[in-house]
Amino acid sequence: MPRPLTDLPKAHLHLHFTGSMRHTTLIELAREQGLHLPNALEEDWPPRLRATDERGWFRFQRLYDIARAVLKREEYVYRLLREAAEDEAAEGSRWLEIQVDPSGYAQWFGGLTPTLELMLDAARRASLHAGVGVAVVVAANRTRHPLDAKTLARLASRHMDRGVVGFGLSNDERRGRARDFDGAFRLARRAGLLAVPHGGELMGADSVAECLDELGADRIGHGVRAAESPRLMERLAARQIACEVCPTSNVGLGVAERAEDVPLRRLFEAGVPIALGADDPLLFGARLLPQYELARDVYGFRDAELAELARQSIRASAAPEGVRKELLREVDDWLAAPDPAPGPGRPADAPAPGQPRA
Repeated sequence: MPRPLTDLPKAHLHLHFTGSMRHTTLIELAREQGLHLPNALEEDWPPRLRATDERGWFRFQRLYDIARAVLKREEYVYRLLREAAEDEAAEGSRWLEIQVDPSGYAQWFGGLTPTLELMLDAARRASLHAGVGVAVVVAANRTRHPLDAKTLARLASRHMDRGVVGFGLSNDERRGRARDFDGAFRLARRAGLLAVPHGGELMGADSVAECLDELGADRIGHGVRAAESPRLMERLAARQIACEVCPTSNVGLGVAERAEDVPLRRLFEAGVPIALGADDPLLFGARLLPQYELARDVYGFRDAELAELARQSIRASAAPEGVRKELLREVDDWLAAPDPAPGPGRPADAPAPGQPRA
């Protein structure tokens, strides 16, 4: 029997705010408010999505907006983050960086600043409740004007002492070039925030390179298309720029046909740091733990490699140095524990039958 992945300490660096909501909570809150949900969010959940064309992305975004509309009360924000932290703890995640664009919620909570402060207080309480570090990444939207992104960068910078650790850029890569947002990212980097834009999901390796060269990215959200360029993978490996790889999301949106097609192994073996993420469990039906299970069962990662994936997620995080050191020590302890049942005549760290040794 392999070592339990729930016991492997890890950091979760790619999780969106509304997308972190439990499906059961979405149903309950919608009914409580008398809101109608489409079948794709109720009986036919998780929805069948394919966002590699604009019509598919529009459908994905529409479902996300419908789900976000249930979060109109402060108590729902507190509940969402409390439950998200509980779910992280149950899966062995010890540090969470949750991403949010306050603009999508500001109409309900009195503007951008009160909205962000509400979310930061909810994150603080959730962290204390679940015993998981919870920090916030403020994300701009590629489909909005770059001046809006500058406003968010200033807002994020003013709240670093309250739990904001990074500045991101999300939504459809095809509708906003990274270079258009360089001013906002300069403001964020100058303040000391991590630069964590999305890139290399719906567009290719050039999108990742633009995030590096134009935005000074410290991490790349998704980044899987970097595998199309050996030279780019060399750059990411040399600079230790982590890619936040979300296999279930990649399949759900049609970036990859099957889980086997996500180039996780190729990136890992090229030396590119990986931080596995769930992206939007509400829409894809899987949280963080199943991503590690895919690494083990589909990509053939042995326990030593799974431990290294966890280490890479922790090193790429904005967790305080003392927290990172403690989590890295606990990863070592997980790996040093005896294999529960290595099987007769097979060393504890040998590949499973039919799996090549990496």
